[in-house]
Amino acid sequence: MDLSDAYENGAYIPGAERYRETWPVKAADFQKRLAGRARLGIAYGTGPRQRFDLFLPDGAAAGLAVFVHGGYWKALDRSDWSHLAAGPLARGWAVAMPSYTLAPEARISRITAEIAAAVAAAAGEVPGPVVITGHSAGGHLSARMRCADVELPKPTADRVARVLPISPLADLRPLMRTEMNAVLGIDASEAAVESPVLCADLRDWDTVVWVGAEERPAFLDQARWLADAWPGAALRVAPGRHHFDVVEELEVPDSPLTSALLDGLI
Repeated sequence: MDLSDAYENGAYIPGAERYRETWPVKAADFQKRLAGRARLGIAYGTGPRQRFDLFLPDGAAAGLAVFVHGGYWKALDRSDWSHLAAGPLARGWAVAMPSYTLAPEARISRITAEIAAAVAAAAGEVPGPVVITGHSAGGHLSARMRCADVELPKPTADRVARVLPISPLADLRPLMRTEMNAVLGIDASEAAVESPVLCADLRDWDTVVWVGAEERPAFLDQARWLADAWPGAALRVAPGRHHFDVVEELEVPDSPLTSALLDGLI
């Protein structure tokens, strides 16, 4: 059974093209307004996409929030999402947004390793607690950071207080039955290793799984599977939110999503 339609979002969201058009514009405007508090294109590796942008609050940072973008591991870029740093920044947190090598140039296992390197590099720039979040494929990558098989330096891992995957792809096995797998190249072996729902050896981090109530059934399932698989993980279903607007609450400092990411950590 082909599951391509189950994981298609744009065709089921009215005005989907508006989000793809406005995100880069809002991100670019945000970067301009932040002036000297935006450090763009910091290298965490030698590859052309192994870079992260770091946005700094006024004064000393309370900690570091890392946001990993989505795009099914094969599209988009950190520069499309800069405006989502606004909420944590207003609460005194620095925000790092990495890019990563896209499929098919990189397999998902390599992308996971790149994000671990990005988290470590960004943590070296900002003291204090670290929280990791990400959307869709970025939700997968943020969740993978909690799995102990991912090589994350112990001093960095010890600073991570919370991971909050947003609309995560937590079980990669269904994606093997989609047309996009011609690009992703997921096989049974990689799905077994790279699916957070199958990860039993977990770092001791607080976990909140976030998903929009109006998302496709496959994404609601994926979020529930992850929350069920990880003892103590909380599942939060955001009323009225679909797969594209579910992340927009990160622009607002006191939104439920920003609060779930940061509350209780300082």
